[in-house]
Amino acid sequence: MNKKSFKMLRNLTSIKDNFFVAAIFFILLFSYLLIFLSSPAYAGVGGGVEVRESVDLVELVKFTVAFLFGIGAVFGMGLAFAAKKFAVKEDPRIDQVSDFLAHAHCGACGYAGCRQYAEAVVMNPDVAANLCTPGGKAAAEGIARITGKEMISTEPRVARIMCQGGLSKSERRFKYEGIMDCRAAILAGGGDKACIYGCLGYGTCSRVCQFGAITMNEENLPEIDPVACTACGQCAQACPTKVIEIQPLVKEVLVRCHSKNKGAVTRKTCRVGCIACGMCVKVCPYNAVAVENNLARIDPDKCRVCGLCVTKCPTRAILDSLPRRPKAFITEKCNGCGSCMKVCPVNAVSGEKKKQHVVDQEKCIGCGICTAKCPLAAITGTINYPEVLHAYEAKKAAREKAKKEAAAAT
Repeated sequence: MNKKSFKMLRNLTSIKDNFFVAAIFFILLFSYLLIFLSSPAYAGVGGGVEVRESVDLVELVKFTVAFLFGIGAVFGMGLAFAAKKFAVKEDPRIDQVSDFLAHAHCGACGYAGCRQYAEAVVMNPDVAANLCTPGGKAAAEGIARITGKEMISTEPRVARIMCQGGLSKSERRFKYEGIMDCRAAILAGGGDKACIYGCLGYGTCSRVCQFGAITMNEENLPEIDPVACTACGQCAQACPTKVIEIQPLVKEVLVRCHSKNKGAVTRKTCRVGCIACGMCVKVCPYNAVAVENNLARIDPDKCRVCGLCVTKCPTRAILDSLPRRPKAFITEKCNGCGSCMKVCPVNAVSGEKKKQHVVDQEKCIGCGICTAKCPLAAITGTINYPEVLHAYEAKKAAREKAKKEAAAAT
């Protein structure tokens, strides 16, 4: 139903509608009662009352219609008056906010539908203006402008498939010949897949996606288009094994496995599953990886997308969506302190002390660890350089401010 049709339905409670609805109801009710009570079967009741042997139905109908029309008019005007007297006035901003929403009714905002969210964001000061994920930044800005609320930018998010066990990489317990739907297949003993935590591959998520962002590949695994995906979460709700998660778009390094089985069991059921060996935990320089319930998980708040864990994972359960990372380059600001040489995990940095160092581009994996450790922000080119440069300039400005304040005080 589009927005115009929705508004037309809400206007059906006008005075004119109330009048005619009441009139028609009472005409039908009283017509039935009067015709039934005035039938010849009741002639003669009352003894001394003079009655006729027959009833003039035409005259009776005319009288009944006139009488009931008057009664209906009275009740109709009464209902119209009550509707006008007790009508709840609606804030016009609700319709204005509704125009900015995606009208997908996906529930990503936490409300039953778009109309409910529009009412809540206008009437409740605690409801944020950026909850309509499919609407994106444009919807959030429009809602903030109408409601006068602060526009808080959110990190773009996207749905991720936390499973790589397709047809050629995972085992099946039996041949499923039922309805080609994951929710139906799960009823058959938990699904036909040997790993009960993995993607069943029958495309339920692709069918519930309203934005055409999910397609099934030749391995019977879903592929998500990050451009079309709005992170509404409908696919995650529909997935019976819960292998779909809504993750930050910029976090491209993820453990694409959902198995809670022990390592030995996982090896038998899937060739790309996490075996909880802990290698990723050991090599992560930011302590972003932890193993819980036989499964490694990466904390997106701590992860700096260095990709070092990807190179150490023995089963390739950690997937790196960045096809190529830019390599590090040391500028002339280098003072030869050697910090980059100490932290480089692949020994790609070399140089003499107090002299400018160099990076071997063949060995460098572009992890950015050296960039983060350089005290002078002299290493550029890596994906984290803008962040490191911003932090360096902020510290430098703070130091200069502190010097000026100290000088002024003395």
